[in-house]
Amino acid sequence: MNRWWIYQKERFPLVAHGPLIAAFSASAVSYSALLRQDVNPRAESYLVAFLVSFGSFLLLRIADEFKDAEEDARYRPYRPVPRGLVKLKELAWIGVAVAMGQLALAGWLGGRAGFLDLRLLGLLAVTWVYFGLMSKEFFARSWLKARPVVYLFSHMAIMPLVDWFATGCDWVPAGGGMPAGLFWFLAASFCNGVVIELGRKIRSPEQEEAGVETYSFIWGRRVAVAAWLTAIAATFACAIVAAGRIGFEQEVAWVLGTTWIGAAILGLSFLRTQNGRLAKGIEAASGIWTLALYLMLGAVPLVVACRMTLQ
Repeated sequence: MNRWWIYQKERFPLVAHGPLIAAFSASAVSYSALLRQDVNPRAESYLVAFLVSFGSFLLLRIADEFKDAEEDARYRPYRPVPRGLVKLKELAWIGVAVAMGQLALAGWLGGRAGFLDLRLLGLLAVTWVYFGLMSKEFFARSWLKARPVVYLFSHMAIMPLVDWFATGCDWVPAGGGMPAGLFWFLAASFCNGVVIELGRKIRSPEQEEAGVETYSFIWGRRVAVAAWLTAIAATFACAIVAAGRIGFEQEVAWVLGTTWIGAAILGLSFLRTQNGRLAKGIEAASGIWTLALYLMLGAVPLVVACRMTLQ
């Protein structure tokens, strides 16, 4: 078990990913419930949304291990798979177990109304199909690698699909259709995926590695930081529209606006100093932004709505 503990610390740290995935999934359930004007979403909806979302992100990590195996062996021999800590075959079996667990959870929640509602299984199937295409780089790896923006957007499209399933964990067992107004929430999820991906691949000169295509290396640090801040701004804009659908735009504007200003100061400081710690700070700031985004579109407005109902 110790080697798997080491693997998660290096490749899928539970301490870092767990809270973000919890906020991500809980926000989806809460936002969907608020659109339906329901302040008491089901506890099982939160549970299934979290577990399936967690499984989806774990599957993405496992797929990356297979997809990047050759490059890792050549340029990053220190990683768990090339150094022999875990084997790809073992990861494949874990992936199968995770997928079967997702299937069981979706079927269980879809049957909570007394009959099996296949819509959750359909949403899961859509996510799986796109995940499969991503794993094969859409059968156009060289073409995509030559076009970093297309590559980035094509891979981040998985984020709103996972979020779409998570919202379904609320509206499917509720017995109604998908609530109107989800588009901007899913759009914010897509843009935020871009924020996270850019933020983790901006590095100082001494942090760059041979064979690792970071955005700071491909575009230069000025363009990479500008793209990161633009992605945050785009997420902010989508979040404001989404918050307007649940009457929470002013609060979202204050919190996320302040957070964006902090990110801008950090980005400009990094460009002035090229400091490695500030580069790590950009990745951390992406996580803080993500947490703030989903809390302000999910848990916080739901708590406020509950208090208003009780008054």
